[in-house]
Amino acid sequence: MKPQSPLVSTKWLADRLSAPDIRIADASWYLPQAGRDAKAEYRTAHIPRAVFFDIDELSDESTSLPHMLPPAAKFASRMRKLGLGDGNTIVVYDSAGIYSAARAWWMLRAMGHDDVAVLDGGFPKWRREGRPVEDLIPNPYPRHFTARPNRALVRDFGQMMQNLQTQAAQVIDARSAARFRGEEEEPRPGVRRGHMPKSLNAPYSEFTTAEGTMKSREELLGVFHKIGIDPQRPSVTSCGSGVTAAIVALALDVVGAKDVAIYDGSWAEWGARAEAPVETG
Repeated sequence: MKPQSPLVSTKWLADRLSAPDIRIADASWYLPQAGRDAKAEYRTAHIPRAVFFDIDELSDESTSLPHMLPPAAKFASRMRKLGLGDGNTIVVYDSAGIYSAARAWWMLRAMGHDDVAVLDGGFPKWRREGRPVEDLIPNPYPRHFTARPNRALVRDFGQMMQNLQTQAAQVIDARSAARFRGEEEEPRPGVRRGHMPKSLNAPYSEFTTAEGTMKSREELLGVFHKIGIDPQRPSVTSCGSGVTAAIVALALDVVGAKDVAIYDGSWAEWGARAEAPVETG
Protein backbone atom coordinates (compact mmCIF):
# COMPACT_ATOMS: atom_id res chain seq x y z
CA MET A 1 0.00 0.00 0.00
CA LYS A 2 3.01 2.28 -0.38
CA PRO A 3 1.86 5.75 -1.53
CA GLN A 4 3.04 6.90 -4.95
CA SER A 5 3.85 10.37 -3.60
CA PRO A 6 5.66 11.66 -0.49
CA LEU A 7 2.32 13.32 0.36
CA VAL A 8 -1.02 11.67 1.12
CA SER A 9 -4.38 13.42 1.40
CA THR A 10 -6.63 13.42 4.43
CA LYS A 11 -9.15 11.37 2.44
CA TRP A 12 -6.47 8.81 1.57
CA LEU A 13 -5.65 8.35 5.24
CA ALA A 14 -9.27 8.41 6.41
CA ASP A 15 -10.08 5.60 3.97
CA ARG A 16 -7.26 3.51 5.46
CA LEU A 17 -7.46 4.33 9.17
CA SER A 18 -8.03 0.72 10.15
CA ALA A 19 -5.70 -0.86 7.58
CA PRO A 20 -3.34 -3.29 9.36
CA ASP A 21 -0.21 -2.13 7.54
CA ILE A 22 -0.77 1.61 8.10
CA ARG A 23 0.89 3.33 11.07
CA ILE A 24 0.34 6.97 12.01
CA ALA A 25 2.67 9.28 13.92
CA ASP A 26 2.15 12.80 15.25
CA ALA A 27 5.51 14.51 14.73
CA SER A 28 4.50 17.97 15.95
CA TRP A 29 7.33 20.17 17.20
CA TYR A 30 7.67 23.86 17.93
CA LEU A 31 10.44 26.33 18.61
CA PRO A 32 10.58 27.29 22.31
CA GLN A 33 9.44 30.83 21.53
CA ALA A 34 6.17 29.48 20.11
CA GLY A 35 5.01 28.75 23.66
CA ARG A 36 3.32 25.50 22.65
CA ASP A 37 3.71 22.00 24.10
CA ALA A 38 3.42 19.55 21.21
CA LYS A 39 3.26 16.46 23.42
CA ALA A 40 0.56 17.94 25.66
CA GLU A 41 -1.48 18.87 22.60
CA TYR A 42 -1.07 15.31 21.30
CA ARG A 43 -2.41 13.91 24.57
CA THR A 44 -5.45 16.15 24.26
CA ALA A 45 -6.33 15.20 20.69
CA HIS A 46 -4.76 13.25 17.84
CA ILE A 47 -5.69 11.13 14.84
CA PRO A 48 -6.92 7.70 16.00
CA ARG A 49 -4.08 5.19 16.60
CA ALA A 50 -1.39 7.87 16.17
CA VAL A 51 1.73 7.59 18.33
CA PHE A 52 3.89 10.57 19.26
CA PHE A 53 7.12 10.91 17.30
CA ASP A 54 9.28 13.08 19.58
CA ILE A 55 11.86 14.81 17.38
CA ASP A 56 13.85 16.13 20.35
CA GLU A 57 13.94 12.80 22.18
CA LEU A 58 14.87 11.02 18.95
CA SER A 59 18.19 12.83 18.78
CA ASP A 60 21.90 12.32 19.22
CA GLU A 61 22.65 12.94 22.91
CA SER A 62 26.41 13.13 22.31
CA THR A 63 26.24 16.59 20.71
CA SER A 64 25.03 19.97 21.91
CA LEU A 65 23.53 20.66 18.48
CA PRO A 66 19.72 20.48 18.45
CA HIS A 67 17.89 17.27 17.45
CA MET A 68 20.66 15.79 15.31
CA LEU A 69 20.01 12.34 13.83
CA PRO A 70 20.59 9.73 16.55
CA PRO A 71 22.69 6.58 16.21
CA ALA A 72 20.90 3.88 14.22
CA ALA A 73 20.54 1.58 17.24
CA LYS A 74 18.75 4.24 19.28
CA PHE A 75 16.44 5.14 16.43
CA ALA A 76 15.54 1.49 15.78
CA SER A 77 14.86 0.91 19.49
CA ARG A 78 12.54 3.91 19.73
CA MET A 79 10.69 2.97 16.55
CA ARG A 80 10.20 -0.56 17.87
CA LYS A 81 8.59 0.79 21.04
CA LEU A 82 6.31 3.02 18.96
CA GLY A 83 5.22 0.04 16.88
CA LEU A 84 6.70 1.58 13.74
CA GLY A 85 8.75 -0.84 11.71
CA ASP A 86 9.39 -3.12 8.80
CA GLY A 87 6.43 -3.69 6.50
CA ASN A 88 4.58 -0.60 7.72
CA THR A 89 3.44 2.34 5.64
CA ILE A 90 4.06 5.21 8.06
CA VAL A 91 2.08 8.43 7.72
CA VAL A 92 3.48 11.37 9.68
CA TYR A 93 1.66 14.61 10.41
CA ASP A 94 1.95 17.72 12.57
CA SER A 95 -0.30 20.36 14.10
CA ALA A 96 0.89 23.18 11.85
CA GLY A 97 -0.05 21.73 8.45
CA ILE A 98 3.30 20.87 6.91
CA TYR A 99 6.14 21.72 9.26
CA SER A 100 7.97 19.29 11.53
CA ALA A 101 6.33 16.23 9.91
CA ALA A 102 8.71 16.78 7.00
CA ARG A 103 11.63 16.31 9.41
CA ALA A 104 10.17 13.00 10.63
CA TRP A 105 9.66 11.92 6.99
CA TRP A 106 13.32 12.64 6.28
CA MET A 107 14.56 10.95 9.48
CA LEU A 108 12.74 7.73 8.67
CA ARG A 109 14.13 7.72 5.14
CA ALA A 110 17.62 8.55 6.41
CA MET A 111 17.33 5.42 8.55
CA GLY A 112 16.30 3.33 5.56
CA HIS A 113 12.51 3.28 5.86
CA ASP A 114 11.27 4.64 2.52
CA ASP A 115 7.63 3.62 2.97
CA VAL A 116 6.67 6.90 4.62
CA ALA A 117 4.52 9.87 3.62
CA VAL A 118 3.49 13.24 5.04
CA LEU A 119 -0.19 14.03 5.60
CA ASP A 120 -0.86 17.02 3.36
CA GLY A 121 -2.39 19.77 5.49
CA GLY A 122 -1.72 17.84 8.68
CA PHE A 123 -3.92 17.89 11.77
CA PRO A 124 -5.46 21.32 11.04
CA LYS A 125 -6.93 20.11 7.74
CA TRP A 126 -8.02 16.81 9.33
CA ARG A 127 -9.94 18.71 12.02
CA ARG A 128 -11.42 21.27 9.61
CA GLU A 129 -12.96 18.39 7.70
CA GLY A 130 -14.54 16.97 10.86
CA ARG A 131 -12.60 13.73 10.74
CA PRO A 132 -12.28 11.56 13.87
CA VAL A 133 -9.88 12.46 16.70
CA GLU A 134 -9.25 10.84 20.07
CA ASP A 135 -7.35 11.37 23.31
CA LEU A 136 -6.66 7.68 23.92
CA ILE A 137 -2.90 7.05 24.11
CA PRO A 138 -2.20 3.87 22.14
CA ASN A 139 -0.13 1.04 23.53
CA PRO A 140 1.33 -0.31 20.29
CA TYR A 141 2.62 -3.81 19.86
CA PRO A 142 6.42 -3.59 19.35
CA ARG A 143 7.47 -3.84 15.74
CA HIS A 144 10.96 -4.71 14.52
CA PHE A 145 12.64 -1.78 12.75
CA THR A 146 15.66 -2.58 10.61
CA ALA A 147 17.82 0.54 10.48
CA ARG A 148 19.75 0.89 7.23
CA PRO A 149 21.25 4.40 7.39
CA ASN A 150 21.17 6.12 4.01
CA ARG A 151 24.09 8.54 4.15
CA ALA A 152 23.18 9.91 0.72
CA LEU A 153 20.40 11.87 2.44
CA VAL A 154 22.68 13.47 5.06
CA ARG A 155 25.53 15.97 4.90
CA ASP A 156 27.92 16.93 7.70
CA PHE A 157 30.11 19.97 8.30
CA GLY A 158 33.15 18.55 6.50
CA GLN A 159 31.13 17.73 3.42
CA MET A 160 29.63 21.22 3.40
CA MET A 161 33.08 22.80 3.63
CA GLN A 162 34.21 20.63 0.73
CA ASN A 163 31.16 21.66 -1.29
CA LEU A 164 32.27 25.28 -1.02
CA GLN A 165 35.18 24.33 -3.29
CA THR A 166 33.52 21.82 -5.59
CA GLN A 167 30.05 23.40 -5.86
CA ALA A 168 28.89 19.87 -6.63
CA ALA A 169 25.52 20.57 -5.02
CA GLN A 170 23.42 23.73 -4.81
CA VAL A 171 22.91 24.72 -1.18
CA ILE A 172 19.40 25.89 -0.32
CA ASP A 173 18.73 27.79 2.92
CA ALA A 174 15.14 27.56 4.19
CA ARG A 175 15.39 30.36 6.78
CA SER A 176 13.58 33.67 6.37
CA ALA A 177 15.07 36.27 4.03
CA ALA A 178 15.91 38.54 6.98
CA ARG A 179 17.87 35.81 8.75
CA PHE A 180 19.56 34.75 5.52
CA ARG A 181 20.75 38.30 4.87
CA GLY A 182 21.89 38.70 8.47
CA GLU A 183 19.40 41.43 9.32
CA GLU A 184 18.04 39.57 12.35
CA GLU A 185 19.80 38.12 15.37
CA GLU A 186 19.94 34.34 15.44
CA PRO A 187 17.81 32.74 18.18
CA ARG A 188 20.68 30.59 19.45
CA PRO A 189 23.49 32.21 21.47
CA GLY A 190 26.94 32.21 19.88
CA VAL A 191 25.61 31.78 16.36
CA ARG A 192 26.63 34.45 13.83
CA ARG A 193 24.25 36.15 11.45
CA GLY A 194 24.33 35.55 7.70
CA HIS A 195 24.50 32.59 5.34
CA MET A 196 26.86 30.15 3.63
CA PRO A 197 28.67 31.57 0.60
CA LYS A 198 26.91 30.87 -2.71
CA SER A 199 23.84 29.45 -1.01
CA LEU A 200 20.33 30.23 -2.25
CA ASN A 201 17.55 31.49 -0.01
CA ALA A 202 14.25 29.59 -0.26
CA PRO A 203 12.14 30.45 2.82
CA TYR A 204 10.14 27.36 3.76
CA SER A 205 6.90 29.37 3.85
CA GLU A 206 7.15 29.78 0.06
CA PHE A 207 6.23 26.13 -0.48
CA THR A 208 2.94 25.88 1.39
CA THR A 209 -0.48 27.46 0.97
CA ALA A 210 -2.34 29.62 3.47
CA GLU A 211 -4.29 26.47 4.43
CA GLY A 212 -1.10 24.61 5.35
CA THR A 213 -1.00 22.25 2.38
CA MET A 214 1.86 21.84 -0.07
CA LYS A 215 1.57 23.94 -3.21
CA SER A 216 0.92 22.10 -6.48
CA ARG A 217 3.79 20.65 -8.46
CA GLU A 218 3.48 23.44 -11.03
CA GLU A 219 3.50 26.11 -8.31
CA LEU A 220 6.53 24.52 -6.65
CA LEU A 221 8.42 24.46 -9.94
CA GLY A 222 7.60 28.15 -10.30
CA VAL A 223 9.02 28.90 -6.85
CA PHE A 224 12.22 27.00 -7.61
CA HIS A 225 12.59 28.76 -10.96
CA LYS A 226 12.09 32.19 -9.38
CA ILE A 227 14.82 31.51 -6.82
CA GLY A 228 17.22 30.00 -9.35
CA ILE A 229 17.07 26.41 -8.07
CA ASP A 230 17.43 23.59 -10.60
CA PRO A 231 15.63 20.46 -9.27
CA GLN A 232 17.68 18.33 -11.66
CA ARG A 233 20.92 19.31 -9.94
CA PRO A 234 22.11 17.76 -6.65
CA SER A 235 20.78 19.79 -3.73
CA VAL A 236 21.54 20.15 -0.04
CA THR A 237 18.98 21.94 2.10
CA SER A 238 19.74 23.75 5.34
CA CYS A 239 17.91 25.96 7.86
CA GLY A 240 18.32 26.91 11.52
CA SER A 241 18.46 23.41 12.98
CA GLY A 242 17.42 20.96 10.27
CA VAL A 243 13.63 21.05 10.65
CA THR A 244 12.37 23.45 7.98
CA ALA A 245 15.15 22.30 5.65
CA ALA A 246 13.10 19.12 5.37
CA ILE A 247 10.13 21.09 4.00
CA VAL A 248 12.26 22.19 1.06
CA ALA A 249 13.56 18.62 0.66
CA LEU A 250 9.96 17.41 0.62
CA ALA A 251 9.00 20.01 -2.00
CA LEU A 252 11.95 18.92 -4.15
CA ASP A 253 10.80 15.30 -3.84
CA VAL A 254 7.28 16.29 -4.93
CA VAL A 255 8.64 17.79 -8.17
CA GLY A 256 10.73 14.69 -8.86
CA ALA A 257 14.21 15.73 -7.70
CA LYS A 258 16.36 12.64 -7.05
CA ASP A 259 19.57 13.86 -5.39
CA VAL A 260 18.57 15.78 -2.26
CA ALA A 261 20.27 15.76 1.14
CA ILE A 262 19.92 17.77 4.35
CA TYR A 263 22.79 19.42 6.20
CA ASP A 264 21.86 18.07 9.62
CA GLY A 265 23.88 20.60 11.65
CA SER A 266 22.46 23.47 9.58
CA TRP A 267 23.02 27.06 10.71
CA ALA A 268 23.15 26.07 14.40
CA GLU A 269 26.48 24.42 13.55
CA TRP A 270 27.77 26.51 10.65
CA GLY A 271 27.12 29.86 12.29
CA ALA A 272 28.82 28.76 15.51
CA ARG A 273 32.06 27.44 13.95
CA ALA A 274 34.75 30.10 13.53
CA GLU A 275 36.35 28.34 10.56
CA ALA A 276 33.11 28.42 8.57
CA PRO A 277 32.92 31.39 6.18
CA VAL A 278 29.81 33.55 6.46
CA GLU A 279 28.29 36.16 4.13
CA THR A 280 25.65 38.78 4.80
CA GLY A 281 23.44 40.85 2.55
